[in-house]
Amino acid sequence: MSAAKHKRIGAEAVAEKGWLGAHKWLILRRISQFSILALFLAGPWFGQWIVKGNLAYSYTLGVLPLTDPYVALQSMVTGHLPETLGLIGLAIVVAFYLLVGGRVYCSWVCPVNIVTDAAGWLRDRLGIKGSAHLGRNTRYWILGMTFVGSAITGVVLWELINPVSMLHRGLIFGIGTAWTVILSVFLFDLFVMSRGWCGRLCPVGAFYSLLGRWSPVRISAPKRSACNDCMDCFEVCPEPHVIRPALKGEGKGIGPVILGPNCTNCGRCIDVCSKDVFTFGLRFNNPVSTGQPAVAQPEAK
Repeated sequence: MSAAKHKRIGAEAVAEKGWLGAHKWLILRRISQFSILALFLAGPWFGQWIVKGNLAYSYTLGVLPLTDPYVALQSMVTGHLPETLGLIGLAIVVAFYLLVGGRVYCSWVCPVNIVTDAAGWLRDRLGIKGSAHLGRNTRYWILGMTFVGSAITGVVLWELINPVSMLHRGLIFGIGTAWTVILSVFLFDLFVMSRGWCGRLCPVGAFYSLLGRWSPVRISAPKRSACNDCMDCFEVCPEPHVIRPALKGEGKGIGPVILGPNCTNCGRCIDVCSKDVFTFGLRFNNPVSTGQPAVAQPEAK
């Protein structure tokens, strides 16, 4: 086997930009995720109640309410309307993700992403190959079932098994059944299906992909002509099917902006590209160099 096949993903970017340059967005994401987690844990661990609550509903410094829209909608279908502060928090969160992209929650906020990324890293290091197959639409079916089930039972069903809530409980209360859920997610991604939880099963990601479908903040490939087909961006992307239309669609009249709703705006494609093909931009800046009008990018099934 050639040496090129043994080369680690992102090696060209590290050689070109240095280690920090090739991991900038990953580092910023981890800072964001751990900082948010620390704010929630500062109260129960150290008695410093900067933020009260969890990612379902929180109250920051006694001033800022934030309500998770997925949980709020489940609550509504059970017949329970949030109070005024909850509705204000709902409006703030919805406005934010409409702007920056719904699945920014998955890559910049959700602590379970750290768990699944760890499973993916270990899977790569152990050389585990092969994977179960589940359609990408599975998560949308699960999303629908959580609403139907909540309406029938009168209970916010997802919160009974939500790994995000379980992780918070596990960190606050210690060893318990909550960690069984987190371990199950980790082992599923490690041994059963690469990126399976976030990419195939999690209804939270499905919900936020719908919420941020038309968000203006997007990753773009304005220098796609410089692509050397190293494929590193596809390897690190949690939703690699969203990259191809923007990167390889110039001849089909497709602009360079990644418009797929399942792009998480994680920035890893920017990190690992030694040619600096990718960057953050706006969905409106989507020219096609062939002179053809830009067309909508098909969402892979």
